[in-house]
Amino acid sequence: MKKKNIVLTFLVLVSILFLVKINAYAEPNTIPIPKIDISVDKASNPKDYVDNIKLLIMLTVISLLPSFIVMMTSFTRIIVVFGFMRSAMGTQQAPPNQILIGLALFLTVFIMAPTYNKVNNDAIKPFLENKINQQQAIEKGSKPIREFMLKQTRQKDLDLFVDISKIDKTNLNKDNVPLYVVIPSFIISELKTAFSIGFLLYVPFLIIDIVVASILMSMGMMMLPPVMISLPFKILLFVMVDGWYLLIKSLIMSYS
Repeated sequence: MKKKNIVLTFLVLVSILFLVKINAYAEPNTIPIPKIDISVDKASNPKDYVDNIKLLIMLTVISLLPSFIVMMTSFTRIIVVFGFMRSAMGTQQAPPNQILIGLALFLTVFIMAPTYNKVNNDAIKPFLENKINQQQAIEKGSKPIREFMLKQTRQKDLDLFVDISKIDKTNLNKDNVPLYVVIPSFIISELKTAFSIGFLLYVPFLIIDIVVASILMSMGMMMLPPVMISLPFKILLFVMVDGWYLLIKSLIMSYS
């Protein structure tokens, strides 16, 4: 009898659930959603045109910002040197890529701060205050960046791209060299400098590997990987000489 009552009660509840209609109403949206419009066909005065164009330029710059950071700043040299340092020590994924990239980004901001401040004062602020037009802002903003890259570019690399591009050299100087010539020249010079620093980083760690391998072979331990024994000595050497301090200092001073 009890089982019949339980089954009957269960059937009644199921019937109620299927028969009763439950209406759920969403909470009315009381906060207006801002609209972003970069079209110029709805502009009613010159100020609207300027504001929309500024927003479009800002979005374009943000989308190209990673390429600018990698190719036109000190980021390339720093991250390549960090990669050589980790490979020379043989620590595999320590430090991880996220930490190395983050440190390289902050060092890039530190090194490029004077150049960025000059670009901001000479180009960005006057353009936002409508004191200069877009073409003048581009010319004044590219000048400090061009000067920074030319200081770190070897003349041999610059001449290579100048010759390939067949530019007239009669009136060519550091103020009017096209950026499409300066940027690849700068990148090649940065890679050579980074590889040179990487070679110097490898030498002391290579000596430790050779010494450890020779000792293991003389002891007849040929099956024991020398890397397992040399890795603690590499880390100890790096810590004792305060390797991070010396490496960061050398990278920063290389741009002075």
